[in-house]
Amino acid sequence: MNKIKLIIQREYLSRVKKRSFVVMTFLGPILMAAMFIIPVYISTREGDIKKIAILDETGIFRDKFTDTRTVIFSEVSGDIATLKGHLADSGYYALLHIPKTEAIIPTSAIVYSSKQASVTVTGTIRNTMQKEVERLKLEASGVDPAVIDSAKTKIQLATFKIDKEGNEEKSFTEVSMVIGYVGGFLIYIFIFMYGSQVMRGVIEEKSSRIVEVILSSIKPFQLMMGKIVGIAMVGLTQFVLWILLTAALVTTFTAMTGASLSEAGSAQMLMTENSRLAPSNVIPDEDELSGDELQLVLEAVNTINYGTILVFFLFFFIGGYLLYGALFAAIGAAVDNEADTQQFMLPITIPLILSIVLIPYIINNPEGPLVFWASIIPFTSPIAMMARIPFGVPYLDLVLSVTLLTLGFLGTTWLAGRIYRTGILLFGKKVTYHDLWKWVSYRG
Repeated sequence: MNKIKLIIQREYLSRVKKRSFVVMTFLGPILMAAMFIIPVYISTREGDIKKIAILDETGIFRDKFTDTRTVIFSEVSGDIATLKGHLADSGYYALLHIPKTEAIIPTSAIVYSSKQASVTVTGTIRNTMQKEVERLKLEASGVDPAVIDSAKTKIQLATFKIDKEGNEEKSFTEVSMVIGYVGGFLIYIFIFMYGSQVMRGVIEEKSSRIVEVILSSIKPFQLMMGKIVGIAMVGLTQFVLWILLTAALVTTFTAMTGASLSEAGSAQMLMTENSRLAPSNVIPDEDELSGDELQLVLEAVNTINYGTILVFFLFFFIGGYLLYGALFAAIGAAVDNEADTQQFMLPITIPLILSIVLIPYIINNPEGPLVFWASIIPFTSPIAMMARIPFGVPYLDLVLSVTLLTLGFLGTTWLAGRIYRTGILLFGKKVTYHDLWKWVSYRG
């Protein structure tokens, strides 16, 4: 046991002292904190005011364009060729030309600008013109636009989960969906990232022949377990540091600016909505996020059981890593260089990729039979169950998944150990699947 501790200590210290570990440990929180900080900064910063000149030859849209915080409209007159020729020196960001057409109500316009017109400008222009054209068409048909506007209704749909005892709990599908996506994807990334580190570490030691010296005083299985656990501790250390440093950066920013996470949430919702609707005919105004909607966002965030999510994330991260880490170590021991690993990587990567592909289906139908089997089979359960947990998982399913993942780790460790003990000392031979089977079934 002491020998395994020495291997764990060696693997851990040698990796946390690397420059790449230090860089990623600090770079990761900066990127994650930026997801909260940048939307708040953009939403509170006064952007460049863009002045738009309007040449409306129809006269229909006169006084219809309303200034916003970042866009100011001014009506101009004159010849379009002259206005275009002096656009660069006029101080205007763009020139909107609404030409007179044979149609009574125009449905097209032209925007001239010295640079690529921004989505905000084009969206605001398109939205204003569309509303006015729709109003004119309704009036021409004898329909009062005010009636249409009063008929528009925004539905607030609340969802509740009722347990067997009849207790009600408010739920938010969108929040569960985001947690499921993020949790499953993070486990996928961590398994690949740290599992490949185990494989590369074994290959390096094997190719440098240093493993022959190490195995003179320690058993192959002890060496394999030491490497797997040591690198797992590196991953946990980095993950915990990411959480603490991200929280520290966000807290510092909110303390210095007086901003809050609610502002970040509303700003991110606004940016997401703008991006989603930018190509269409509607650009929502920056003030459209009502107090009720903001309260709904905060209520959704507060319903997250962060403790439960974190505990199961750590378990499935560690369990999934240990299961796949043993297999990665076995592959590293069976080959002489990284180029030879490709033939053995496919069977390992298929379940992981399949788990990621299934996440949308899991979110859409978390109680389906396919989802059930994906969440209890050890090779897919770390990602599939993590995507399913935010929606609520029956206790029996959870126990079954945890038990099978634990047994799966023990089984793959035993399997990998039998491959490792032979392959780690084998050099210069192209290993096949038949060789791996002989190593596993060998009873010596």
